[in-house]
Amino acid sequence: MSDDVVTRFAPSPTGYLHIGGARTALFNWLYARGRGGKFLLRIEDTDRARSTPEATAAILQGLAWLGLDHDGEVVSQFERAPRHAEVALELLAQGKAYKCFATQEEIEAFRAAAKAEGKSTLFRSPWRDAEASAHPDAPHVIRIKAPLEGKTVIRDEVQGDVTIGNDQLDDMVLLRSDGSPVYMLAVVVDDHDMGVTHVIRGDDHLNNAARQMMIYDAMGWDVPVWAHIPLIHGADGKKLSKRHGALGAQEYQVMGYPAAGMRNYLSRLGWSHGDDEFFTDAQALEWFDLGGIGKSPARFDTKKLENLSGQHIAASDDAALQRELVAFLEAAGLPALTEAQDAALLKAMPFLKERAKTFPELIDKAQFALTSRPVQVDEKAAKALDVENRTLLAQLTPHLQNDSWDRDSLEAKLNDFAERHDTKFGKLAAPLRAALAGRAVTPSVFDMMLVLGPEESLARITDVAT
Repeated sequence: MSDDVVTRFAPSPTGYLHIGGARTALFNWLYARGRGGKFLLRIEDTDRARSTPEATAAILQGLAWLGLDHDGEVVSQFERAPRHAEVALELLAQGKAYKCFATQEEIEAFRAAAKAEGKSTLFRSPWRDAEASAHPDAPHVIRIKAPLEGKTVIRDEVQGDVTIGNDQLDDMVLLRSDGSPVYMLAVVVDDHDMGVTHVIRGDDHLNNAARQMMIYDAMGWDVPVWAHIPLIHGADGKKLSKRHGALGAQEYQVMGYPAAGMRNYLSRLGWSHGDDEFFTDAQALEWFDLGGIGKSPARFDTKKLENLSGQHIAASDDAALQRELVAFLEAAGLPALTEAQDAALLKAMPFLKERAKTFPELIDKAQFALTSRPVQVDEKAAKALDVENRTLLAQLTPHLQNDSWDRDSLEAKLNDFAERHDTKFGKLAAPLRAALAGRAVTPSVFDMMLVLGPEESLARITDVAT
């Protein structure tokens, strides 16, 4: 086996990129990228009835949003069917597989009789050792010859050694009667041909490993390193389902979570590095290893996701955050920003990002910068615009004209004005919030005035003053 690490993500294109699949992809990406290896993508589209181009596109879009880039071209498992069949026929030629002519009715009858007698229902084909001269001219499948004695040990980096008695393994079908390869064969052939060194996947595939190892052994191929990760459960401890909320990775993009926050949260969902909760991509790539993956199912916690999301928004570069927010608006089907809104939002980003956990929250806090005159004042804010306060704003306006428009000057000017009018700044802040943003709860008055600038700020104040 090559020393170079090669991992893969192999989803079935029958729907969106499930959040559990997204975590599997992330683990494979982190493990390969952190070791200078390759991360490959294979679409397991052999189920032609359920596989759709739209689902494939959704998976690719979900991976792109998460920033999980892959090496090389996307591999279609369906297109490789001739190669899968070739391996089955090679095993047949070597005597490691055989033609089985047993009908489905005969197999079902065997199992019913075995069950009635309290025996194992594992089907043992009477054709396993039959001479070719005894073969009828009839439909048949090709089965691998499973070992009849001993044990198969799955050496798993997460689950430890898992031992399965070979008497529990049947002669697995490799090719169906129509000549099409089965999924279990296709997976092994693809992983071998793609040079996959580490198979990191959900632990619902753990039992498959023993059956797939039969093909590796029969072909004399190196068995990859196995790492079967526990599934994700909801907060109630049950398998994650629609009742727990969003399941698709792109749903979280539409909900306004930043990709970095999602990567951070998903990486912590079943893996740990000491007590570290918040970390960068660079740290995750340096730290991630298979030994840090736990054996117990991880529980999806939206509050923890929101917390990490907020930390990543706060730590992001302003321009990069702006670009991701623009992508969020497009993904969510929301109106795009005008050139003026884009400039105002970028100017406001340094203080807006400190208080938002998601992009909708950030946009909500930025409404003062995104709206245009005349500002619509909501009912709660309107209460601060009584006659007395409007008069106060009218008296304030001349004091703000021709003045230095920086924070220190504005703070000094407004506090001095409040003191000379025998009031507190808090009393002055309420009508200013209403005038500048049309809301009672807003960012700092000084922050808003600095973003809006003197001309726009004074115009908004004048609009509501008597």
